[in-house]
Amino acid sequence: MSRESAPAEAPAPPAATAALMTRRFRGYLPVAIDVECGGFNSATDALLEIAAVLIDMDADGTLRPGASHNFHVQPFPGARLDPAALAITGIDPFHPLRPALPERDALQRVFREVRHAVRAYQCRRAILVGHNAAFDLGFLNAAVGRADVKRNPFHPFSCFDTATLAGAALGQTVLAKAVTVAGLEWDAGSAHSARYDAERSAALFCLVCNRLRDSYQGAEERARALGWLSGAPETGEEPPLEPELPTL
Repeated sequence: MSRESAPAEAPAPPAATAALMTRRFRGYLPVAIDVECGGFNSATDALLEIAAVLIDMDADGTLRPGASHNFHVQPFPGARLDPAALAITGIDPFHPLRPALPERDALQRVFREVRHAVRAYQCRRAILVGHNAAFDLGFLNAAVGRADVKRNPFHPFSCFDTATLAGAALGQTVLAKAVTVAGLEWDAGSAHSARYDAERSAALFCLVCNRLRDSYQGAEERARALGWLSGAPETGEEPPLEPELPTL
């Protein structure tokens, strides 16, 4: 199957929970993304798999991984396929039983699920969570440009990098080691699958954020004492994010 996911329209969270999520990340909904590719150059190398794992919040503010959505992707015309990269992922891009979609179709299906979640949590847009997130964001943005996708729900340059978070919180930057020392399950045989790596990245992100809850709550109390309604100054000290996306 090219896609494994929960139903597209999951029940919306209660308004109070949505408000907690909106405030927790300043209006941005974290979504874990992993891509598997035909190399390391986003401009020339094929995007072969993409997976998204939504991040949900419980009523008490605890984060947890939500629904997973993943697709095999057809190499774009003229795409480079590095044999060394394919050997690592084990992907045969032209296998007759591989149910791959064109880039545009795969992106639109992922983005549709992300937009549903953004609306449900009353956020402004999504922000990518990934392990070495700049790599995934670079390939995502390159594919969006090639496919001329107009409604990209993700912030174009900001992201949450679980390699950085795990390095600071756990002393490990390799995904397998960070997941293991965090006490989460790791299956080496499933690694280098976009879905599996996205799910492990989402679990790691949630674990670190949940462990930082006391720090966050203390910062929120100080923000309220300063009169900041959104946890950030309203005096224009923080420049607006650009480019803005169309209203969802």
